[in-house]
Amino acid sequence: MTNLRQDAWTKDEDAILAEITLRHIREGSTQLVAFEEVGEKLTRTPAACGFRWNSLIRKQYEKAIAEAKKVRKERNKRKGKQLVLQSSDNSFSVNAEVYSRNEGEKSLSLNEIIVFLQQLQSEGPSAKNLEAENKALLSRLQHMKKENGTLKNKLDKVNKEYESVCRDYKEILQIMERARKLTEVPVEN
Repeated sequence: MTNLRQDAWTKDEDAILAEITLRHIREGSTQLVAFEEVGEKLTRTPAACGFRWNSLIRKQYEKAIAEAKKVRKERNKRKGKQLVLQSSDNSFSVNAEVYSRNEGEKSLSLNEIIVFLQQLQSEGPSAKNLEAENKALLSRLQHMKKENGTLKNKLDKVNKEYESVCRDYKEILQIMERARKLTEVPVEN
């Protein structure tokens, strides 16, 4: 770990802190990320950079901050977003310009929704196909359950027969052991 500086801030370092922080504001990033970047560049902790920004530098750059936020808002307004919906194995996307009516509220135009629904209808699997596939799978599931029940019954029958054969085998061994003992002739000295 490199030694972190604890000396006084210079005007150049203040300018670097302001420049990087304003860039992050314009680009829609967070100030915390900016403080980490500045900290790495100036070998200071992100906390020290944040403290310096909030206690002194921010007050000197209020107009620049307002301008950076304005640039970010315009950039986001132009940028738009892509609406992505997924259906089954297929994915569908519609480019939709997203705009802000009220603060924090996003909306799609009716034309964009219609275009998306037309794409979904033309490219997506039809509901009838999905229903038919679902019925076929349910039928197969019932058949497999029935077959599973039959195989369980056969397995139980085989297990019972095996247990019976094992008992018979043990009884035969006991009978043979008794017969052997009866036929043994004691040896006289």
